[in-house]
Amino acid sequence: MTWIEVAERVFQRRYQPCDVTVTAVVGADGLAVADTRCSLAEARELREHLRELSDAPVRWVVNTHVHFDHVWGNAEFVAPRQLPPAELWAHRAAVAAMRDAADDPETAEFKTHLAGRSEEWAAKIAELVEAVPDHEVDREHVLDLGGGRVLELRHLGRGHTGGDLVLRVPDAGAVLVGDLVEQSGPPAFGPDSFPLDWAPTLDAVLAFGGPDAVFVPGHGDAVGASFVREQAARIRSVAEQVTALHAGGVPESEALAAGGGWAFDSGLLEHAVGRAYAQLRGELR
Repeated sequence: MTWIEVAERVFQRRYQPCDVTVTAVVGADGLAVADTRCSLAEARELREHLRELSDAPVRWVVNTHVHFDHVWGNAEFVAPRQLPPAELWAHRAAVAAMRDAADDPETAEFKTHLAGRSEEWAAKIAELVEAVPDHEVDREHVLDLGGGRVLELRHLGRGHTGGDLVLRVPDAGAVLVGDLVEQSGPPAFGPDSFPLDWAPTLDAVLAFGGPDAVFVPGHGDAVGASFVREQAARIRSVAEQVTALHAGGVPESEALAAGGGWAFDSGLLEHAVGRAYAQLRGELR
């Protein structure tokens, strides 16, 4: 894949593995980069590719959320690998999750699993250094990229994770949405997702961007407001169906089979049901 200019001086590039999207916003004072891929080796390749856009340094790195395919390249953009270092930004919940992952047995098991997949993955895991952002966003923050261009960082609600961050380039009409929206596949309801909050968050994303915005997903090609609206409607239908099943006394273990007519393949909704039931029971804040 190559860089695609999805809006004025806003460039998207899709990468394997994971078909993850990296977005670069070119400012007068340097580059802002959203997400850093799955490893230091991949981030080194990314840095080379960024030189195709500009000789300016990467001044800011923003993680849209905590997941490994978006953050494990962070350390390539800070000291000692990059001098002067870039500022690393993320939502406070994502920062907390990255810190917790250092002592998390499931994360350690996942790394072992990846290392066993191939020699290439083994090398990536062996050199892995996890750089946790030291600049936190609570609700919103504005980065001045120079020359009158700003990058607005906004937490509009929970959805794919508890710390999803949405980035808007107002002078270009571009909104970077991370995995709140996926174009190359269905949205990922993972074990840290918030299925009941997700659709209202996307409603806020649409209002934040406006009807003519270009929305850049965490995986896949850039889309328009109609795509985001349709995906929000399907996510909302899942939330409504699970809520109705819970209210009707259907046990969590039977909900997927009892539902039927799901907006997405039922095989993808195990965590959606589990997380929604947990939230309805009051087990999630």
